[in-house]
Amino acid sequence: MALVCAPLSVASEKSKTAERLGDSADLFSEVMSAPDRAIPQNLLDKSQCVILVPGLKKAAFVVGAKFGRGFAVCRNTGGQGWGPPAAIRIEGGGVGFQIGVSSTDIILLVMNERGMKRLATSKFTIGGDATAAAGPVGRDATAQTDAFMTAEILSWSRSKGLFAGVSLDGATLRSDIDENEAMYGKRWDNKQILTSGATPPEMASRLLTILNKYSSRKTS
Repeated sequence: MALVCAPLSVASEKSKTAERLGDSADLFSEVMSAPDRAIPQNLLDKSQCVILVPGLKKAAFVVGAKFGRGFAVCRNTGGQGWGPPAAIRIEGGGVGFQIGVSSTDIILLVMNERGMKRLATSKFTIGGDATAAAGPVGRDATAQTDAFMTAEILSWSRSKGLFAGVSLDGATLRSDIDENEAMYGKRWDNKQILTSGATPPEMASRLLTILNKYSSRKTS
């Protein structure tokens, strides 16, 4: 029975991972296709990495508990195109939920090499280990304030269709080894994926296509 169940379990995990990658692609496409409430293009083009968490959950049975699973995708060496996705878990933090909302989509931009190095660690805390700011909204929004220029991470949330900058101070991000195994067949941590030049899995092809559609090359 164990030998029969094991392949089924692996197949189920891969299916859930593929679905989550698809949800991440949908999230980014939907946000960026609305210019009046999209991530500013100049910030996206300068970013080193994008982190997408479709459906951060609020656990009603634990006061203040929040958790989600998503993916970090960083630019290839030289800033041309996007590399293999690394799975992340996000826990806790100060993100607010609207009344009656138990799920919130999260998008983070990692703006510099310092922030990118945080992703290569086993875990880090936003606002503690990495400086962060709520991101501005609108494709043409100005983003020249000191907070935006110096932050390692900019963050946004979407609940009930409302897309806005949000503070995630206190949230912890860590490698999701189980999800990485479902994508690559190996129990890699995020450092191994983001720094190894691993071949992106086929299930991530649509997500990478959408990221390239909106920002194929990093600007200095």
